Amino acid sequence: MNVRRVKDIEYFLLPGTERKTTDIVIERNGVVTVRPPKGFSPEQVDAVVESKRMWIYRNLAEWRDLNATAVVREWVNGESFLYLGRGYRLSLVAEQGVDLKLKDGRFCLNRTLIEKGGEPAAKRAFETFYCVKGESRLRERIGYFAPKAGVNPTGLKVKDLGYRWASCTKNNSLRFHWKCMMAPAKIIDYMVVHELSHMHQKNHTDAFWNEVDKVMPDYLERKMWLKKHGAGLDL
Repeated sequence: MNVRRVKDIEYFLLPGTERKTTDIVIERNGVVTVRPPKGFSPEQVDAVVESKRMWIYRNLAEWRDLNATAVVREWVNGESFLYLGRGYRLSLVAEQGVDLKLKDGRFCLNRTLIEKGGEPAAKRAFETFYCVKGESRLRERIGYFAPKAGVNPTGLKVKDLGYRWASCTKNNSLRFHWKCMMAPAKIIDYMVVHELSHMHQKNHTDAFWNEVDKVMPDYLERKMWLKKHGAGLDL
C-alpha cells in the first residue's frame, strides 16, 4: 500500500478498481484507507480526500472515542476471554495435553506454555483456537447465507488480517480475521453477509448496502454494534 498525506490526514492508497466512486474507510485500527476508481492519479485521489476532510475528521474522532474503552487483558487465573460474544474465565492448568481448550465453561491454558513462552505463546494458542473454531463455524454460516445472497464463494481462510475484520478477494475467496470469533453469533453472521455481498459489489456504495439489506434487513443494528464494541474484541 502507498502511504500519502493531505495536510494533516495520512491515508493508505489502495489499488484502483472498476468502481465509479472513491471508497474511503476508517479501518478497525483507525487507519484511513482509500480505494479510487482505476485510472485515478494520486493527485486526483488527494483532491477527493481533501473534499471529504470533515467527514474523515468526524469519523476519526468517533473511532478514538470508541477505542478509548479498549480492553487490556492479563494472562492470569480468572481473567475473562471472549468466544462467540460470551466471556469465559481463564484457568492455568498443569499437565494438559493441548495448549488450550474450552472445558466446563472455562478456557484451560497449559501453564507450562506461559512459563516457557510467556504472553506471545499464550496469544498464539488463542489465535490457533479461534482459527480452528472459525473455519468450522464460518463455513457453516457461509453455506447458510450464500444461497440467500445468490453467490458461491471460491474459498475460505481464517487468519490475521491486520486492521480488517474480513475481505473478499477479486476471485471471490473470503478471508476473516480470527478476532471475529470473539463477537456474538449475530455479528459474525453480519460479517459473513457483508463479505458475500461484496461478490455483487466490490465497494460500499448504496448498491452494495442494498445487497446486504436483501439478506439481512437488520444489518444496520449489527453494523453499529460492531462499530461500538469492536475495540473490545482483542487479546
